[in-house]
Amino acid sequence: MQRTIIRKTRSILEETITRLYCDTFPNNCLKVADLGCSVGSNTLLVTSNIIDIVDTTCTRLNREPPIFQFYLNDLFGNDFNTIFKSLPDFHTRLVEDKGHKFGSCFINATPGSFYGRLFPSNSINLFHSSYSLHWLSQVK
Repeated sequence: MQRTIIRKTRSILEETITRLYCDTFPNNCLKVADLGCSVGSNTLLVTSNIIDIVDTTCTRLNREPPIFQFYLNDLFGNDFNTIFKSLPDFHTRLVEDKGHKFGSCFINATPGSFYGRLFPSNSINLFHSSYSLHWLSQVK
């Protein structure tokens, strides 16, 4: 189900990233938080999609691709070790797909609840949440 939602919302993500690059072109580092990343085969799919979309957008706008910094967020009980164990294969696939033309890609874990503050003000360029906000019972 998550993969279907990620696939169906890709056009919204493309539009958002294009606006981000046209309106407020981020510095040489694009910082993205994926709220509710979970663990499993879909965890890095959003990361991969964002890299693809940014690469296409930068090529179209004749801009250099940024360095990527991803913050994978979920509750403290999430198995971030499994995600980190999959990163070497993820980076290998990126190099195979993109060559070395894309910027470096740093991936971090940010455990905690998004009911509270997770990041300093003005530190993230793009927040993504494909399947976690439905857990909110009230807006804070």
